[in-house]
Amino acid sequence: MLQPLHIFEPRYKQMIGECLAEKSQFGIVRLKEDGIAEVGCTAEILEVVKTYPDGRMDIVSQGRERFQVTGVHQDMPYLRAEVQILPDAPGRPAAGEAAQAVKLHADILALAGDTTEALDPQDAHLSFHLAGSLPLDLDFKQMLLSTASEAKRIQVVIAYFEAILPKLRRSVEVRRKAGGNGHAH
Repeated sequence: MLQPLHIFEPRYKQMIGECLAEKSQFGIVRLKEDGIAEVGCTAEILEVVKTYPDGRMDIVSQGRERFQVTGVHQDMPYLRAEVQILPDAPGRPAAGEAAQAVKLHADILALAGDTTEALDPQDAHLSFHLAGSLPLDLDFKQMLLSTASEAKRIQVVIAYFEAILPKLRRSVEVRRKAGGNGHAH
C-alpha cells in the first residue's frame, strides 16, 4: 500500500535522510507493549512531497516485502534490525474467493458511503490492498502480514469481512433511525 508519512522526529529524519542518500529501503514494524512485532514490511520511498526548513519531510512510501526480524541493534538513534525476507508460499487464491473478498470490501465501502472503484481480483497482493484501504484492527492487520500465502490471506480477509459486515449494517441502521427520530423512512 502507499503510505504517506510525516517525518518529524530527529531520529527518523536521520534514517530517511540516509535512505534517500543510499537509495535504500527502510522497515516498518508494529510496536507492541512488550517490544516489536516479529514480522514487518520493507518500504520504498517513492517521493519526497515536501521538505520543511527545520528538516521535517512529507514522504510517500510503498510497502514492498514482508520480513521477519532476526536481530535488533540499538547502536543508532533509531532501531536497526537484521531481517530475513519472507517470500510468499506458492499458489494463488481461488478466483471465486478473490471475487468474494472484493465484493465484501465493496459492501463495506458502500455502507460508509464510499464509491471508490473496486479492486482487481487478479491483483497478486489483493489481501493487503483490501485490508490496507480500511481502518481495520491493527492486530488483524499484523496477523495478515504474518500469514505466509496470498490464498490463506484472502480466506482470512473473507472471514473477517463476513464477521464485521453485520455489525456495520446494524450501526448504519441505528444511525439512520436516530437521524429520523426513531422512525424509519
